[in-house]
Amino acid sequence: MEFRRLGRSGITVSEISYGNWITHGGQVEEEQAAACVRAALDAGITTFDTADVYAGTRAEAVLGRALSGERREGLEIFTKVFFPTGPGPNDHGLGRKHITESIHNSLRRLGTDYVDLYQAHRYDPSTPLEETMSVFADLVHSGKALYIGVSEWNPEQIAAGAELARELRIPFVSNQPQYSMLWRVIEPAVVPICAREGMSQVVWSPIAQGVLTGKYQPGAAPPPGSRATDETAGGAEMIARWMRDDVLTRVQELRPLAAEAGLSMAAFAVAWVLQNQNVASAIVGATRPEQIKDNVTAAGVRLDPELMHRIDQVLGDVVERDPEKVTG
Repeated sequence: MEFRRLGRSGITVSEISYGNWITHGGQVEEEQAAACVRAALDAGITTFDTADVYAGTRAEAVLGRALSGERREGLEIFTKVFFPTGPGPNDHGLGRKHITESIHNSLRRLGTDYVDLYQAHRYDPSTPLEETMSVFADLVHSGKALYIGVSEWNPEQIAAGAELARELRIPFVSNQPQYSMLWRVIEPAVVPICAREGMSQVVWSPIAQGVLTGKYQPGAAPPPGSRATDETAGGAEMIARWMRDDVLTRVQELRPLAAEAGLSMAAFAVAWVLQNQNVASAIVGATRPEQIKDNVTAAGVRLDPELMHRIDQVLGDVVERDPEKVTG
């Protein structure tokens, strides 16, 4: 495993991090989830990402139990706040009440006194940004969160948040966007503004919901039990954008390039996002320990420019690059 700085900060994170969106508390039983966490730890992963909303708050609790007994100083634990975690009008958003209650509940479920990174899961247009950043500052100053980040903010929102963070003297260090060979909407504007502000990307879905593994064949039904057939999984609707023959055909054409790099298709996809120097870590999930063991082979891999160019040639116009697709 290799490690990278999170923005212009003093903390390093594992190039590959373990995330439990969809899987923990929902798609896999807790014993299997714990086995995947153990595989991640054994592979040298130290960075673990979750959110209060995942599996109706159950994912945080599963992760907390799986990490119980580990040396806390050797881990970087990330979580997020924004989406509804209850039925009340103040059970969502980035207001002072919800953030304060959410961090306390997250810490309890995770079994820790602090999180290394606390992230605004989306931008909240209904709450003044000054209020949001002020309560984040309070959490940093009280030691409940060491660093602050965001997820899927657009460039203007990131710039405004960074300006307030400087005024409040809090470490505003990361953005968590979707990013993969097929989804590159952060490249034109988000990455440059983050680089300017001293922020890194901690990217999710580097394998495009499993499409870049090559397991989905053009003209064929999705394999039984796969993400594309799971109506209960939060990513099933998202993966639908890639389930087109033109996309799936291009993905199959990546196979010889992955073989040339000595990687599986999944690890090849993870290695690709890590070529972007503004990416601090790529989040991978798993339903089986062997998936983690495969994904971590991407750590430390350097793909030469000629190979990167050939990837672009293969994928061509099926790549999504429209910066307007960044969630606002």
